[in-house]
Amino acid sequence: MTSQRDHPPYDRGPDGRSTDIPSGAGVPAWLAATMQYCSRCGGRLDFGFVDGEDRHRLACSSCGHVAYVNPRLVVTTIPVTEAGECVLLRRGIEPGYGTWAQPGGFLEVDETVTQAAIRETYEEIGLLVEPGLIVGLYSRLEAAVVVLAFEARIVGGSFRTSPEALEVAAFAPDAIPWDGIAFTTTRWALRDWIGLRRTDLAP
Repeated sequence: MTSQRDHPPYDRGPDGRSTDIPSGAGVPAWLAATMQYCSRCGGRLDFGFVDGEDRHRLACSSCGHVAYVNPRLVVTTIPVTEAGECVLLRRGIEPGYGTWAQPGGFLEVDETVTQAAIRETYEEIGLLVEPGLIVGLYSRLEAAVVVLAFEARIVGGSFRTSPEALEVAAFAPDAIPWDGIAFTTTRWALRDWIGLRRTDLAP
């Protein structure tokens, strides 16, 4: 059997730009702390070697069930006005309270990524959008999420705040408030969007 330390390091790819956390460190401690008992039999989960696995895993000490831990998918949009401005929200919740981000949230198990993008954008800022080009995928190992960012055409609705959005505003590509951006994933999504639409401004 080989372990994850026996092979050469894999290329992290462009989605790795959005995290400073090294790959291969296993389940984050904050996440492992929430997973103490087996979902099958209620036995205690222990972290360590499991026969047949290529890395240490959380496994039940009673029935042997392996509790695989996978990242959650966050679906976001960069809504674009007819004037070519991107719409951002000032976050009304933690993490990132008071800073700017694109609308988005967790994919529900009973919807497609397109449906999630439309739903989250409408719920958070009141705009009905048509998701189009996938701007990028971004890993945040520290948060155990993968962020999908769509460029989206605005087809209805109007700006409104919500419990998750203290303010909603449209920014020209050369006026994005970079110093007030909430997440590295937002920063990279906006950079990639500008690289696609305004190459003269690519940061």
